[in-house]
Amino acid sequence: MSISFATCDLCDSFKNDSTGDFRVLPPVFRDYGAVRAFCGPVVTVKCFEDNSLVKAAVDSPGQGRVLVVDGGGSLRRALLGGNLGAAAARNGWAGVVIDGCVRDVAELATHPVGIRALASMPLPTEKRNEGQRDVAVQIQGVWVRPGDWLYADADGIVISSKPLV
Repeated sequence: MSISFATCDLCDSFKNDSTGDFRVLPPVFRDYGAVRAFCGPVVTVKCFEDNSLVKAAVDSPGQGRVLVVDGGGSLRRALLGGNLGAAAARNGWAGVVIDGCVRDVAELATHPVGIRALASMPLPTEKRNEGQRDVAVQIQGVWVRPGDWLYADADGIVISSKPLV
């Protein structure tokens, strides 16, 4: 989505929120996509070292949404690579945030989609068709639910239970 926002401004506005409707992800995510700032409603996938559901998600129409992947923080396998990054861009996903790893970093940097992950890892996943979609997930200790809104820019990533801009 091409909405103008700054996560710092959002944090200034909602820093005293005590309802839990506004959350900030820890500063552990690196930027891998060609789009540096992105936002949209959240779709979730929970998987561990198996990217079958990630592939199914990015192969479907993104409609400006953000895919949030709870990969359990694994640094052993990449849940998204160049082909899936291209699919996310082609199918209209605003972004992908992965609590885990990516691969094909040089290729991901050319795709017009926002991509954040913990690190790069050249090893691919196994395909076991395991995991869950559209469930509440904990990303680095922060709850993210389907339908939440995610805003990411150079300063960080914030989550809200409703649109903020």
